[in-house]
Amino acid sequence: MANYKPDLSCQSKFIPIDFSQQIIPGTFEYALSHIVDNHLDLSGFEQWYQNDNGGAAAYSPSVMLKIILFGYSRGFITSRRIANACETNITFMSLSGDVQPHYTSIASFVARMKDQIAPLFTQVLMICDKEGLIGRNMFAIDGCKLKSNASKEWSGTFDELGRKKAKLERASKRIIERHQSQDGLNEALITQDLKQKEKLDKSAEKITEFLATHQEKTGSKGKPVKSNITDPDSAKMTTSKGTIQGYNGIAINDDKHQIILQAQAWGSVGEQQTLQPAVAQLKKQLVKLNTKKEVDKHTIKFTADSGFNSEVNLEFMAQSGFDTYIADNQFRKRNPLFKESETYETAQEKRRLKRSKGKPRLFTSDDFHYDEVTQTCRCPAGNDMWRSGINVKSHNQQYTRFCGYLKDCKSCPLQQQCMRKRPIKTGRQVQFKNDESCKQLSYIDKMKVKIDSPIGRRQYSKRLGAIEPVFGNITVNKGMNKLTLRGKEKVNSQWQMYCLVHNIEKLRNNLH
Repeated sequence: MANYKPDLSCQSKFIPIDFSQQIIPGTFEYALSHIVDNHLDLSGFEQWYQNDNGGAAAYSPSVMLKIILFGYSRGFITSRRIANACETNITFMSLSGDVQPHYTSIASFVARMKDQIAPLFTQVLMICDKEGLIGRNMFAIDGCKLKSNASKEWSGTFDELGRKKAKLERASKRIIERHQSQDGLNEALITQDLKQKEKLDKSAEKITEFLATHQEKTGSKGKPVKSNITDPDSAKMTTSKGTIQGYNGIAINDDKHQIILQAQAWGSVGEQQTLQPAVAQLKKQLVKLNTKKEVDKHTIKFTADSGFNSEVNLEFMAQSGFDTYIADNQFRKRNPLFKESETYETAQEKRRLKRSKGKPRLFTSDDFHYDEVTQTCRCPAGNDMWRSGINVKSHNQQYTRFCGYLKDCKSCPLQQQCMRKRPIKTGRQVQFKNDESCKQLSYIDKMKVKIDSPIGRRQYSKRLGAIEPVFGNITVNKGMNKLTLRGKEKVNSQWQMYCLVHNIEKLRNNLH
């Protein structure tokens, strides 16, 4: 029978430690320590401290950066876990020089990074550029939705929050009424009810204070949108894993080594609205990097998915100087390779049925009989429609609009297939492009022609491999899959620190 030596891995042992020997070359912690100590200008942190002539000594910014960024790289994104690791983990002890900052000191340092993170981010980019990691051949932009430190249960429009407040007040009132009607309740039950009432009252007061001190948010169409009491800058977002309360971390990276050049977190803003400020920041970064050499932006390709496609954005990109490729929602459907695929058609049908919840397909303008010469129109049921407008402008296009007669639409047997709701004031409306409008191609139409070309499809196909692995590395490999701070400025700093970890890792194998 085999005889093995005992496993002593759970046994404590006192041994002499040389901290300088614990940071092994070739590891992330070695690259991090080398960059922070030798390449970063940390003089901007000195303004935080006024303890020259008195007071306790502060923790060095280099130490704090090392333990925080290393903690993030290991999925330790809370200050408590980082502080605990500084007391128990030998690598954290080596990076910190065997100091153990309190978790409040770590949290305070991260929260105050909003003015310091941008210069540090740029300095690391300069090191990446010096090492030849930035190719400037193609840039890709995309977003990563991260859960914030806020509960989605405290989200709603002002009207919804007002109803929730009234509901809490009614529940609190019912507790008092029950006590008044039942004098024989035991002390334990009374104590429990009073605690519940106190909790309800605090929640109602929280909503009251929020409604009194904040203005209601409105969407792009002027309609009220949901606000969050805990973190007003965050937003409800739909992801593949359900709805979260969070932020959209936008990043632009280079395709050569997937270095992130621009990073910014957005809350209650649509993805389309993030493109222009992101590209503006990218141009500033390129100016800082190109101190000795000038790069022709016309040779740089820029790709984005359909979430960034809009007439305004495409017009902006046409004037930006980049060779842009931005897909639309129907891009894959127009591709013969996908169109002929049974799998693609089946997936499309499943998504359509899921959106419509089994309802029949609504009629589109293609189902209406429009005579451009006589300027007349008949609906799918054969009823005449009246022209309600000519040269109606929408999305920089000119349309002719027709409307069905209300008496016809109310009694139409095809009503469910034509209108989402029963007509009350007006019948079904439909519009058709004018000839003059068709001759003046919109930026969306021009992009469709460009991206459907063989060159366009080939260039756009590189987007997926350029940007998606970046988010996979940050959220899955590194475990930086949620945000611990609140407020756009603090969250933006933390998102940039996540991206900083990604860039330093790319530098790890390229340091001389």
